[in-house]
Amino acid sequence: MSMRSPRGRRFTADRAGSRPRARGRGLARSIHLFRLFRLEQTEPEAFYCGLAEDSADQVARHTELAGSTVIDVGGGAGYFTSAFRGRGAACYLFEPDEQEMLSQGKPPQGAVQADGYWLPVADASADVCFSSNVLEHVPDPGGLIDEMIRVTRPGGVIYLAFTNWYSPWGGHEMSPWHLLGADFAERRFVARRGRDPKHHVGRNLYRVHIGPTLRMMRRHREVEILTAMPRYYPAWCRFVLRIPVLRELVTWNLLLIMRRTT
Repeated sequence: MSMRSPRGRRFTADRAGSRPRARGRGLARSIHLFRLFRLEQTEPEAFYCGLAEDSADQVARHTELAGSTVIDVGGGAGYFTSAFRGRGAACYLFEPDEQEMLSQGKPPQGAVQADGYWLPVADASADVCFSSNVLEHVPDPGGLIDEMIRVTRPGGVIYLAFTNWYSPWGGHEMSPWHLLGADFAERRFVARRGRDPKHHVGRNLYRVHIGPTLRMMRRHREVEILTAMPRYYPAWCRFVLRIPVLRELVTWNLLLIMRRTT
């Protein structure tokens, strides 16, 4: 998950009534999210607070959050954790990167520094296991997904969203030049910014694709897919995922909401 210390504190996730909301599933929601996305690099708190509230709304359509146990895998500074706690869930944050966890000055209450491949959580102990924009940062996406399934109880919900490589934002801060090659994009970034990018392909950013991920989850014996759609688009845009080449280029960010079946 890409985060830096916020420069402008327009939104405070822990303060009641100040959470930016993107209600519904239609075009107005998408416009709101893309406006927030424009602040991702300069005012990340504004973007991540809004995205966290929208994500919690999406989960709440599939399960009751009040009184539930939520595992936030790779949640950085705790924006998603705060959104779930604001809905009455007991949410526990596990983040491997200390710098990300401390990007707001101190770690969220109860946060644990832990690797998403080996969560210090008992089998089938969570009602919801949540991961936002983490999958593209790990070398073994299937391993991370299997660990998320392990800690989720049968009947529980798994929320998985990631930025696919051929997305307009697949190269993160190097986008869209990653579409011309990772090495070219990195050289261009250094030449223009005078510093290395935060992300390096093959080190902390990996090429994850929609087609293989969908096929892997459809074949998985322990889950059923409840929702598969481009995360930031209106719900009716889910038809894009049925078009092999187009889905890789225009989806931007894939959202899968799944239920553990066994």
